[in-house]
This record gives sequence, structure tokens and C-alpha cells, in this order.
Amino acid sequence: MIRRQILRYTSNQRTNHWLVAILFFMAALSGLALFHPALFWLSNLFGGGPWTRILHPFMGVVMFVLFLGLVIQFFRANFFISNDRLWLRRIGRVMRNEEEGVPPIGKYNPGQKLLFWILLLCMLVLLFSGLVIWRAYFSEYFGITSIRWAMLLHALAGFVLVVSIIIHIYAGIWIKGSVSAMVHGGVSSAWARKHHELWYREVTRDENPDHPIRKKG
Repeated sequence: MIRRQILRYTSNQRTNHWLVAILFFMAALSGLALFHPALFWLSNLFGGGPWTRILHPFMGVVMFVLFLGLVIQFFRANFFISNDRLWLRRIGRVMRNEEEGVPPIGKYNPGQKLLFWILLLCMLVLLFSGLVIWRAYFSEYFGITSIRWAMLLHALAGFVLVVSIIIHIYAGIWIKGSVSAMVHGGVSSAWARKHHELWYREVTRDENPDHPIRKKG
């Protein structure tokens, strides 16, 4: 029996996502090399210290531009709705895979939405603080106090971003089918209906779902 597939991500969206992911790891590794002497050995991955200092900000800017492309495409789907509050109150059931009484959600669950806005905030902080401390072009226009604050904010935003991406990767692996969707683009109708019923209704025009877990709201 052939299982019906629903398109979740287009080829352009998937390519954009993986380019951002690659640049994130490159920027993170080069940033760690510049962050502490104990990690400076990571600069060998980029041709040594001078090249690491040159490449790191450029990789960050390109990553932000590509990430902005994802934001433009997905920000509407990441607005919170009324069902999200109840979903969060019943997060324990979700973690235990006990979905009775858990409200239907849209294309992204509240955890994914929260992560989306945290990533956007971190990216903005990294971009603007990075420009302030970019010695080759911009730091001469700022005082030493501004540069020090920018360095602190840059490190803090980088730490939060790394932790958030780790959570993102873990959640993608934990929910079977999520990684496959970003690789192949499609998900089964059963997967869509189980994890994102409101989105399933929207893309299939199914107005009369009879999912048993939704009957006890």
C-alpha cells in the first residue's frame, strides 16, 4: 500500500536550511577558536588564526542573510495561536507520547515556534554586535566601552544559539520523520495528522477529522 505524501518543505527551502546549518557549524567552530586560547587549535580548520579572523565575520553575515530567507518564508507559521497555550500546559503528555486531550496544532508546535523566535533574536544580536567588533571595517567607529559590551553580547548570543541548535537537533531526531522531511521534503499524511493536525486540515482541506485524541479537550 502506497502511503500518501504531503509536501512539507520545497527543494529551495531545504537547500536554504542546509546551507544555514553548514554555515552555522563553520561560524560556531571559528568563533570558538577565537573565543578562548584553549580552543584556538580549531583555527587549523580554516587555515590558521589570520584566516579564521577574516572568514568568521563573513560566514556570519552570509548565514544571517540565508537565515533571513527562512524567516521570510516561515514567520507567519510561527505566530502563536490559542491552542498553543493549552499545548504548553500539557507538554508532559506530549513528552510521554500520550496525546489524548492535547489540542491540535498548526505547521509548528509551540516549542518549535519559541525556538524560531529565539534563533531570530540571537541572529540579530550576533549580527549587530559582530559589526561593532569587526575591527577591519566598523570597530573604529565605536568606543572601547561599546566594543566590550558588544563582545559580551556576542558571546552570550552565541552560547544561547549553540544550545538552541542542540535542542533543535535533538527534537528533530526525537520526533521520527522530522529529519526525513527536511531531507526529502515530504511527510506521510498519517504523520501530518498526528503531529500537526491543523496544518494537515489546511493542506488537505479535511474539515471533518475524527482523530480520537481530540475528543477529550
